[in-house]
This record gives sequence, C-alpha cells and structure tokens, in this order.
Amino acid sequence: MNILVLCTGNSCRSQMAEGYLKHFAQEQATVYSAGVETHGVNPRAISIMKEDNIDISTHTSNNLEEYTAIEFDYILTVCDNAKERCPFFPGKAEKLHFNFFDPSKVEGTEEEIHAAFVKTRNQIKEYCKNFVDNTVLKAL
Repeated sequence: MNILVLCTGNSCRSQMAEGYLKHFAQEQATVYSAGVETHGVNPRAISIMKEDNIDISTHTSNNLEEYTAIEFDYILTVCDNAKERCPFFPGKAEKLHFNFFDPSKVEGTEEEIHAAFVKTRNQIKEYCKNFVDNTVLKAL
C-alpha cells in the first residue's frame, strides 16, 4: 500500500504525519510525504517528534512532482492549501483531507511555540493512528 501525505512546504505537518504513519503501519505501507513547494524540514518538527521517540531527522523535503509516477492508494492532504493545489494523480488513490493547524506560524515565547507544536503533533498522531487502524491494518 502506497500513501502520500501532502502539505504546502513539506516541512512540518506532512513530515510529522509521515513519521507517525511509518511508525504505526510498520512494514504494511510505504509512506511518502511531499509539498506543493519545498521548504526544508522544520527543526522544531524534528525536535517535537523526538520528544515522542519518533526520529524524522533523516527526512527530506520533497516536491510532489517527484512522485507522479507512483500509484498511490491514499493521498492525505494535511492543510487546506495543499488540498486546493493538489494535482490530479492518475489511478485509484482515495483522497482524504484534514486541515491541521500550522504551528510554524506561531509567534511568541518559546513555551507558546512549543505548546503549539505539541498540540499539532498530538492531533496528527491521533489522526495517523486512527487512519492506520481503520485503513491499513483492516486491508490485511
């Protein structure tokens, strides 16, 4: 099963989702993430995932154009901008969407920024766990 997670810049939310989907699905799915643009992997995303023992430090920020030849089973958009700009992918891919808050846009104290990343990370974790339980593992 091939899963693509799309976001605007493939730097934060899609990277966290890729990390959790790989963690929960283990060997049952091949997970990719991409953006309609590439902004590099956000260091705060790496740090917040490390707090939950998920290492995304080797992830790269990829453009969705790199994956047009792959036949996906699911395309998950994790922000409204990516949903609106997501191109047509040939094949049978089912598109699912959830607009997660972008913690990289938060300005304030370190504590406020950290809290925003924790909140988004935890929402993404729950979403990914439910997706894997109800989709990937049920397909076995």
